[in-house]
Amino acid sequence: MPTDVKDIHINEKIRIGGKNPLFLIGGPCVLENRDHAFSIAREINNICQDLNIPFIFKSSYDKANRSSLKSFRGPGLKEGLQILSEIKQELSIPVLSDVHETGQIQRAAEVLDVIQIPAFLCRQTDLIVTAARTQKPLNIKKGQFISPYEVNNIVEKVTDQGNESIILTERGTSFGYGNLIFDVRSIPIMKELGFPVVIDASHSVQLPGGEGHSSGGDAKFIPYIARAGISAGCDGIFCEIHDNPGKALSDKHNSLKLNELETFLKGLLKLRSAVDKINTLE
Repeated sequence: MPTDVKDIHINEKIRIGGKNPLFLIGGPCVLENRDHAFSIAREINNICQDLNIPFIFKSSYDKANRSSLKSFRGPGLKEGLQILSEIKQELSIPVLSDVHETGQIQRAAEVLDVIQIPAFLCRQTDLIVTAARTQKPLNIKKGQFISPYEVNNIVEKVTDQGNESIILTERGTSFGYGNLIFDVRSIPIMKELGFPVVIDASHSVQLPGGEGHSSGGDAKFIPYIARAGISAGCDGIFCEIHDNPGKALSDKHNSLKLNELETFLKGLLKLRSAVDKINTLE
């Protein structure tokens, strides 16, 4: 049966969850440079506006969990937040990025509309509690190593701080070495907690450590994962998007091509409409 979820205010214009439209969290995995970030954010926003899809721009200022010491991590906290702040102000787009240390959170909260807790850190109590105390909306990635039933423990850490602006994101579960699998049951299980649930369609096709020095992936499966998530009742889509994935500085194997985004989203909207009609019959 369909589950009612909270209506979350991202900013004065965008609301997600509840009876609101399907929304998108998207952008390049990591901030490569200012011009690149602006170009992609602007193009995604134009597509989403045409389709009436609420859009939150996501990109990391520092990828602290790269496989190799030599991998590109991003511009860092100061420069990265400056880029995100300019995108937010000049393009009127809400922005999201991930935090990895409690010491980053206060500065990040001054810019970000949504603070993301990375999957690998979803059980780090101090990080979650400190982020929750900002009263900013939090996007919490379910770790690859926990079941959807355990997410209630994470939610309790946030709500105990008086913060109920929570988004929960499924991004696959570890399946042996170097592989992930998306258990579609996780969507309705997490929705029972009463908060918007997102399917991360790009990280769910990742092959962790698959390249030896970096993660691999298979981007052709992104649409299938997204459709499965929509069918199971997710409220939003998370997708890493790049104009030239082959040259992306992070997650090049599991990024959606920017020129495929409009068709991708149109298909999801049709499926979401069909799922909503089915739900009215239950």
